[in-house]
Amino acid sequence: MPSLYGLLDKAIKTGRLTMTDANGEVHNFGGKEPGPEAAIRFTKKSTEWQILLNPELNAAEAYMDGELLMDSGSIHDLVKVFYANKRQFDHSPSQIFWQGLSRKVRRFHQHNVISRSRANVKAHYDIGEDLYKLFLDRDMQYSCAYFPEGTATIDEAQTLKKRHIAAKLNLKPGQKVLDIGCGWGGLALYLAHVADVEVLGVTLSERQLAVARRRAEILGVSDRVKFELIDYREVQGKFDRVVSVGMLEHVGVQYLAPYFLTVRDRLTADGVALIHSISSKSPPGVTGPFIRKYIFPGGYAPSLSETVEAIEPTGLWLLDCEIWRCHYGYTLQHWRKRFLDNRDAAVKIMGERFCRMWELYLSIAECVFLQGSSNVFQLQIGRERDAVPITRDYIGAEEAHIAGLETEFLERVVASAAQALAE
Repeated sequence: MPSLYGLLDKAIKTGRLTMTDANGEVHNFGGKEPGPEAAIRFTKKSTEWQILLNPELNAAEAYMDGELLMDSGSIHDLVKVFYANKRQFDHSPSQIFWQGLSRKVRRFHQHNVISRSRANVKAHYDIGEDLYKLFLDRDMQYSCAYFPEGTATIDEAQTLKKRHIAAKLNLKPGQKVLDIGCGWGGLALYLAHVADVEVLGVTLSERQLAVARRRAEILGVSDRVKFELIDYREVQGKFDRVVSVGMLEHVGVQYLAPYFLTVRDRLTADGVALIHSISSKSPPGVTGPFIRKYIFPGGYAPSLSETVEAIEPTGLWLLDCEIWRCHYGYTLQHWRKRFLDNRDAAVKIMGERFCRMWELYLSIAECVFLQGSSNVFQLQIGRERDAVPITRDYIGAEEAHIAGLETEFLERVVASAAQALAE
């Protein structure tokens, strides 16, 4: 008869896991190859069978519910043991079953019509800024930061991300920019100040909208930086530039082609779009059950292959593709540390079970990018083949130019977030 002990004995080859069952008996697994170590304890016998039936989801829920406790180390140590041995876990019968089922029904999970998209956004982004303030940078950038040297602070790295995006957009004064999934408004406000452009930011989060609009008021730019509570599919008009950072993950696999058709239709004849998204070096897959159920309902990080396949029928040119490999892992290291440093405050806001869930989410995400196959891509697309210069030389030169301008406005833009959030 299959058992959790058999699964762990077969799966764990790298590192070591010490498990104390509900009867107090200690079991050791792994140790053949050096690697991460963790020690766990079960408080209920039934938890072992539940995890055997659906390891990824039920182990996560057991930790959230206090039925799986850490005897030594942290949940991050346990997650590292899992990812060091993920290939073997994926070959277990239960994992094969659930992954196969998820592939068959993934279009249902990602059936992101407008009404469902609003509900999905509300479930994650409208849980309150007080939580996000505990671990994000001062500008409230909830997407991958940029670490070209690997040593920046999270605030510095998020500024470098915005600078890099602005440079790649090759902005000109007076242009109109559409920011799809504008978050708390930081990127839109940055672009408006760095290049004297008009920006329309769209979001489905009521709380993000309120903060973004207040920031524009504080900075006195509400006349040229506007924010609307509207789905990207409902936007009208033409824009010289379209930028979307961390939003493609919420589109859904069956909506990728319509998404890029919408981007095409919003661009002027010589327009350029910059699409920044989580992806993977692996073939198309599925969203993990824990992330899908508790963190990003309806979410899916598309593979590069299925993304490019969705672009090709639109007639748009793929002008540039840049792959960021470790940057999100470094970003998540900062976020996880800052969350843990402020965990007591988070418990007061959201409760212990939620904080266990969030800590697990940040740990899984960090390991996916530093031990797993996830990465980030930035796709630059346009209607014309020469919509931007035909070599990348202009990007570095533009970054240097923008860096020279930042001292005039950067602190005011960033500080506007704290002021708006405090009101």
